[in-house]
Amino acid sequence: MGKKEKKPPRAGGQKGSGSAAVLKEEEEGGGDPKAGAEEAPPTCCGCRFPLLPALLQLALGSAAATLGFLAAAVSSSVPLRDTPHWAGICVCVVSLVGFVMLCISYQPDEKTCMQFTIKLLYFLLSALGLAVCVLAVAFAAHRYVQMTHFTCDAVLESCRCKVDAEDPLGRTFVYQDAADCSSVTGTLHLYLLLQMVLNALAAVVCLAACFVMWKHRYQVFYVGVRFYPLRATQGQQHKV
Repeated sequence: MGKKEKKPPRAGGQKGSGSAAVLKEEEEGGGDPKAGAEEAPPTCCGCRFPLLPALLQLALGSAAATLGFLAAAVSSSVPLRDTPHWAGICVCVVSLVGFVMLCISYQPDEKTCMQFTIKLLYFLLSALGLAVCVLAVAFAAHRYVQMTHFTCDAVLESCRCKVDAEDPLGRTFVYQDAADCSSVTGTLHLYLLLQMVLNALAAVVCLAACFVMWKHRYQVFYVGVRFYPLRATQGQQHKV
């Protein structure tokens, strides 16, 4: 009879320890997936992604597009590749898609088709903006180097420039409606330098946006969530 009376306290103690273990497992394993799902999106300098990249893209794209139109106003015959307003417009479009992406919940694993579509579109457009900006930098740098060797003469209402004045077969660049050759060798030359700087910065911002999205999707910033199930199983093994 004495043995039978000792059994109930043991059973009660096992139940108490079992309930405590269940509570610990729920706190360690059960609450974490929800916390991971509701965790705040990644931030950069205190700004929610992609707010900072989108703002930089809009500012740099607008500046590059405005500068391109100003360069086109120097002469009516300035080549289109020397006035890369098209690169600035492309970067501005990318920034607008980034602002649209701010209106949806940014998560590592997309829950809806809208999230996946907007994120994919922003990634592809950022990659396109990167390529376009690099192309604009290459065109501007090539023309900038050529203009450092220009020899220009004003003929009527145009400015005729040669890279090598002593070569009779050398290529001649004619800038129509130019007030004087100083606007070509000075103003346009400065615009090309600024275009190189602005488009290079825009290319870096687009590359950073692509890198953050790629790392967030495939290398996952929230790596700590993966270790919680492992900790829960280890806790169960020690308790058994």
